[in-house]
Amino acid sequence: MRVAAKWIEMLVGSFEQKKQYKHHMARMEALPEPYRSTAKALQRYFMYQGGILDGDTLVTMLGDFVDLWERAVADGTPVRAIVGGDPVEFAETFLLAYSGKQWIDKERERLRNAIDAAAGEETSA
Repeated sequence: MRVAAKWIEMLVGSFEQKKQYKHHMARMEALPEPYRSTAKALQRYFMYQGGILDGDTLVTMLGDFVDLWERAVADGTPVRAIVGGDPVEFAETFLLAYSGKQWIDKERERLRNAIDAAAGEETSA
């Protein structure tokens, strides 16, 4: 049974990371409006724009993100004071702080290897 669990975890990711992710998402759902809808909109953007492949980085980022909104609620900080005038700029700046391995990194390596192979050269991986 232990081997099967390890194999499944290797394919779909760490069970602990999934548990942490669900916990952070539950915390986000518990935020009062307008913080909840703002956080959910930004989180959706992160998933499309960030393309984070590394589960540890994703879970850390999401935990920090929810912490930010919980502090804003506690302090009564308005949404615009957090995101500023351009929410896209805020989101992309926030993502830059979490520079884990991204999906595009895998595709960049795949492209390099495909061109190396087509040119008859040794691949890098």
